[in-house]
Amino acid sequence: MISQRFLMFLLSGGVAAAANIGSRILFGLWVPYWVSIMLAYFVGLATAFALMRTLAFTKTRNAKHAQAFWFVVVNLFGLLQTFVISLALAHWLFPLIGLEQGAATVAHTIGVVIPVITSYVGHKHLSFRH
Repeated sequence: MISQRFLMFLLSGGVAAAANIGSRILFGLWVPYWVSIMLAYFVGLATAFALMRTLAFTKTRNAKHAQAFWFVVVNLFGLLQTFVISLALAHWLFPLIGLEQGAATVAHTIGVVIPVITSYVGHKHLSFRH
């Protein structure tokens, strides 16, 4: 059975992922793809922190500044995963298999989804300890 905390984590993360992907598309109008991924990740990060503190991890025993610190650390690991996966798919695998239409957005979406489990474990045990 899936816990309510995990469901709220998924909901929070889903909204944050939408903010991440949507802002990446907007940033991509003005900056290179790799820069747009980095900028968008921080939009998603801020969205996720606010929602996860409010919805998923409501009872914590660590101070807010400690939560923010560990949230950033866990998400920097997620950023690395997102960055490597997005670039590898968009610039290596997708061209190799002939996927061109929407390749950047598909690659970025996959890159955002991959760190879900590692992020949940990190946030549960480090960012929002209870």
